[in-house]
Amino acid sequence: MTGKTPKYLSYGRQFLDEDDIQAVTDVLRGDWLTTGPTVQLFEHKLQQFVKSDYVLSCSSGTAALHMAYMAVGLKAGDRVIVPAISFVATANAVEYCGADILFSDVDPETGLMRAQDVQKLIDDLSPDELDSVVAISPVNLMGEVAEIEAISNIAKQYGWKLIVDSCHALGTSYPDSHGHMRTVGDCHFAHMEIFSFHPVKTIAMGEGGAITTNDNALFEKLCLLRSHGVERDSDKWEGTFEQKPPWYYEMQILGYNYRQSDIHCALGISQLHKLPSFMKKRRQLVEKYNQLLTGLSPHVKPVASAANGSVTRHLYVILIDFEALGITRINFVAALSDRNVGSQVHYIPINAQPYYREKYGRLTLIGAEQYYERILSLPLHVSMSDNDVTYVVEQISDIVRGL
Repeated sequence: MTGKTPKYLSYGRQFLDEDDIQAVTDVLRGDWLTTGPTVQLFEHKLQQFVKSDYVLSCSSGTAALHMAYMAVGLKAGDRVIVPAISFVATANAVEYCGADILFSDVDPETGLMRAQDVQKLIDDLSPDELDSVVAISPVNLMGEVAEIEAISNIAKQYGWKLIVDSCHALGTSYPDSHGHMRTVGDCHFAHMEIFSFHPVKTIAMGEGGAITTNDNALFEKLCLLRSHGVERDSDKWEGTFEQKPPWYYEMQILGYNYRQSDIHCALGISQLHKLPSFMKKRRQLVEKYNQLLTGLSPHVKPVASAANGSVTRHLYVILIDFEALGITRINFVAALSDRNVGSQVHYIPINAQPYYREKYGRLTLIGAEQYYERILSLPLHVSMSDNDVTYVVEQISDIVRGL
């Protein structure tokens, strides 16, 4: 036993130090606050890390999802396949485009979309429904990688765009079928991948997002979509001029103000410098959790990790058989909170939310339901110590023993 109750441990939080503060202060003392050279530098450094050809930063992960769907021309009458287990933004961005969603089931043990889940959904679609599918958006949940290569093969078979929501997975790598390690974000299998830099994510920018791609045409479209659809490069103007006016610009498509600022990207660059140490610390904490939770199986166990991957967990999720233990999840969460241990549930199936239930009716997705009924996210952030992990597991064990 640690014998010491720590201050309240939230399930996730940012880590900032004086280097981060100084980086932001330097921008505040400079000439650029909005989209300037620091944004470009952040994009370059992120591109080097994930090994994609192009990176476009933006105001949030949700904005990134919205632009990605717009960039492939998503419109009313189109459909996108989305896993039932994710944050609502993965689906909401489809709705922003006026398109419809087909909810895929997931693995009840991991919450991840599998190729077999996609195939089952396909088998249940009418020919007209199948013809209307434009894209598929698997989610790399918690930092774990879905069956991206196998899902990519299905997408190629049907001519769909593959847009991977990797908001949880910065810093994760995984092997492909040939044994080559792939970095999440390299877009080797995907047309685009999406990242978020919300404070509870692996690096923090306050708010922020990014899209990675290897497709120049998509990148050019994304650049327009990010900034009102306005093109300022005179070489790309559609108008004919004897002499190009220096004040001129063209709005070529309907875009949005989804730009990122130099202030946010200064913090992002500083955080990227720390990313290797963040990855190491998160993996260390996850390993500690996994070791200590062994004694609580089978009623309490960690969500399985992908085999042979180098995973950087954004969340640490456990599966609890609340019924077998004779306690409700509400009471379990309350008991942890009384012991200064924060927890959360990631996520409620999106199809069960009132908006989607009213639009698409009640869906039976057994895997998503079984996953949701058992999950609980425990504290995981780089300011934690091994003793903090020990304390959390001790409190869980004490609650279980008292039942």
